[in-house]
Amino acid sequence: MNDELITGKILKIHGWPDGRIIGLAKQAAATLSASGMDRETILARLDAVRAEPGSFLADSVFADLARECIRLTTKDEPSDDALRDRPLDYPIWGREQIDPAAIAQMDNSMRLPVSVAGALMPDAHVGYGLPIGGVLATDNAVIPYAVGVDIACRMRLSLYEVSPHLLGQKKALFENSLWEQTAFGMGAKWTGSKRADHEVLDDASWSATAQLRTLKDTAMSQLGTSGTGNHFVEWGAFRLHEEAFGLQPGEYLALLSHSGSRGVGAKIADRYSRLAMEKHPELDKTVRHLAWLSLDSEEGQEYWLAMELAGRFASANHAIIHQRVARAVGLREAAVVENHHNFAWREQLPDGRMVIVHRKGATPAGQGVLGVIPGSMGDAGYVVRGRGVSDSLESASHGAGRQMSRKAAINAISKSARDEYLKERGVTLLGGGLDESPQAYKPIDSVISAQHDLVDVIGKFTPRIVRMADEPGDI
Repeated sequence: MNDELITGKILKIHGWPDGRIIGLAKQAAATLSASGMDRETILARLDAVRAEPGSFLADSVFADLARECIRLTTKDEPSDDALRDRPLDYPIWGREQIDPAAIAQMDNSMRLPVSVAGALMPDAHVGYGLPIGGVLATDNAVIPYAVGVDIACRMRLSLYEVSPHLLGQKKALFENSLWEQTAFGMGAKWTGSKRADHEVLDDASWSATAQLRTLKDTAMSQLGTSGTGNHFVEWGAFRLHEEAFGLQPGEYLALLSHSGSRGVGAKIADRYSRLAMEKHPELDKTVRHLAWLSLDSEEGQEYWLAMELAGRFASANHAIIHQRVARAVGLREAAVVENHHNFAWREQLPDGRMVIVHRKGATPAGQGVLGVIPGSMGDAGYVVRGRGVSDSLESASHGAGRQMSRKAAINAISKSARDEYLKERGVTLLGGGLDESPQAYKPIDSVISAQHDLVDVIGKFTPRIVRMADEPGDI
């Protein structure tokens, strides 16, 4: 119907500028018109692309138009990479438990010209750029290294309406479920019939960029696997302190996991961290890992889309692990608590400003928000409810936090000392390296106590059978 055609003249009347963008808008309009969509709806859809182009980078109809919108609105101005003379003030929880080097890293992050606010959690220790346990709010900018290399590393706790005494009664069954239904280690993957299926593999965002298209095969093979280091899947006992999830207070069997987006997230982080550093060649070398991408830029929008896809993939990863392990012992979950760390969110500050909040090894703790804060392989973890404290950017710690580096732990802690620690607490370890020994971590109860004003504890998890990546020499 010619009277329904959207011409360049009509687009200009609606505020579209001259140039290539008009042709792309007309192409998209023609596709929608052919599907039967009316003119006013098409014009509204085109306006939505122009308003938020980053949301349409994976759309088969609008992707090219969205990229052109981003290119036209990106300001071609030199970046001001000069650091502030002194860091912005920020609060610290559990200062006495935090290495001065981690505080120095946080100080440096608060000198960035894009930084707006920050906070340091009691599990803080040195990381790349932003310390682990650091929370950083920025103005319209995302910092790939402040998100972290393992994008969307997260926790998931599943509860089962049976007694944890089953772990002692059928120990071999529960051990075998972890040995046979999990895969750990760098590059760990499933092949053949062991490959998992999940709707995340059909996500349109896998086609949004050339890199994501190449990463889909990695996602398919690694779905339902865990990494190295502090990643784990463990059975244990959970004591629920109050009525929640439709469950009464009491003790329940539970499955707890910690892992992230695997090779997918690592490759996204590597690519966009390098791009960020290339865009800020004059940035002081002390903060080179805190180079940022403007969210007005094509690279910034691509990273944001990729980060959010990695988050959905990480969530699916945990869902598959829990599904397989629970099915192996014949159980169905009654409740689930899960949360990201190593992620960035768009959030509003109390003064009304919209900012990007990076939580690198920090748990979201908005008012009423549930999260999981684990200890070490041999110590308790906690389910908490956030209090929504604005000074902490509505955040809490993501774990106990290291008090020894991996190298220091390997040199200082013997296998016999680690194993004796676990034996005293009734913990069976499957795999696991000395660098993850409980003695390498801060006391979890001290870390929880240091943030009593940030979260309320509603339950306690006690590990019993812990699966981690094998000792380095055994992989």
